[in-house]
Amino acid sequence: MDSENASRSPEFPADLKYQSGFGNHFSSEAIAGALPLNQNSPLVCPYGLYAEQISGTSFTSPRKLNQRSWLYRVKPSVTHEPFKPRVPSHGKLVSEFNESNSSATPTQLRWKPVEVPKAPIDFIDGLYTLCGAGSSYLRHGFAIHMYAANKSMDNCAFCSADGDFLLVPQEGRLWITTEFGKLQVSPGEVVVLPQGVRFVVELPDGPSRGYVAEIFGTHFQLPDLGPIGANGLASPRDFLVPVAWFDQSSHPGYVIVQKFGGELFTAKQDFSPFNVVAWHGNYVPYKYELSKFCPYNTVLIDHSDPSINTVLTAPTDKPGVALLDFVIFPPRWLVAEHTFRPPYYHRNCMSEFMGLIYGGYEAKADGFVPGGASLHSCMTPHGPDTKTYETTIALGNEAGPCRIANTLAFMFESCLVPRVCRWALESTYMDHDYYQCWIGLKSHFTCELGKEQNQDLQNGLEEKK
Repeated sequence: MDSENASRSPEFPADLKYQSGFGNHFSSEAIAGALPLNQNSPLVCPYGLYAEQISGTSFTSPRKLNQRSWLYRVKPSVTHEPFKPRVPSHGKLVSEFNESNSSATPTQLRWKPVEVPKAPIDFIDGLYTLCGAGSSYLRHGFAIHMYAANKSMDNCAFCSADGDFLLVPQEGRLWITTEFGKLQVSPGEVVVLPQGVRFVVELPDGPSRGYVAEIFGTHFQLPDLGPIGANGLASPRDFLVPVAWFDQSSHPGYVIVQKFGGELFTAKQDFSPFNVVAWHGNYVPYKYELSKFCPYNTVLIDHSDPSINTVLTAPTDKPGVALLDFVIFPPRWLVAEHTFRPPYYHRNCMSEFMGLIYGGYEAKADGFVPGGASLHSCMTPHGPDTKTYETTIALGNEAGPCRIANTLAFMFESCLVPRVCRWALESTYMDHDYYQCWIGLKSHFTCELGKEQNQDLQNGLEEKK
């Protein structure tokens, strides 16, 4: 463990306590009696605390969709100097995608894993946008970022006013302190940090990298199960929410870094933003361990659509159409008979961004490695590479049940068409030979009658000429 980071966070216990459930109304207090009884905003709160509400939806959203929490803090978050543009500016964060900052391309894209810089860099400066669509100003769209960092955030906190962050660490644990408490997030887990919630990322293992999906104007929810029934996929009880923890000490020059419209702004204050002694509500950060996912699959013929592996979805107004789905490809059994078992060749009205946390991916024998990424946009064809296809058909129909093990891949899938940032297209990590993985696919057409009919057709065309 990095001794500098370890000494910076003695309050991160090895056995963090959590509350469980998805979409629940939670309550937590670090000091008994700190939560007001019978009302949200009494004239004088217990222990002289300030009452402050954070709303993730409009006040008048339907009750089943309404998200808000009440925080009881030592000082309110409004106690800060004016926000100013961050100097130096970041330059590689985008929340409004247009011709000035990104490009549209139907080409299949793939990136190799990014190396963590040798110079000290924290989560904020190690964060950069690859692609996205829409606008945070219009409250509709998404951005896909990646991060590579080697230094804990120090005397500063970050939040995004643009949207919810879904973090997928690929290398290195994250110690995340939020206004609601603390979470430890390891590779193989994901964490959702809601819009506007302030947090700090510390790196107990040193270098860390991973993926981030940010959604504008909506929040993640569990997908409907339909004919699957009442159980399966991600269980609500496996989502974990922190318990209250607070810091009441003085912090002169503490900096709040706020992402707003894709730009970063800073404001100074003299106290920690994590001075929340108690809270209650349903607008909360949460984490989920992907190994707890209960996958479903075909037990006779054909390959299930990847939507069967949806962990979380951010819906649109159109039923069944997602602004962004978070889908995983976990270890599981493949047993379908007389079936090409890897994912089928496909053109999709949705756009698919993929990442790999560990192991290999069943449709790509080479080139797609942990920490890498790929993008297949709307109606761009994709599917297994040549080596995977040839290996699969060589097994024939006698292939028995097969367990996919030691792998964890994921996909961010959206109904919107992403634009790709210039620096992502110009990156030295761009795999310019990605298309080569399909060039070797050859015709296996064997029907002689078909060949004769085709030749007759060609002869007929020649005669007409």
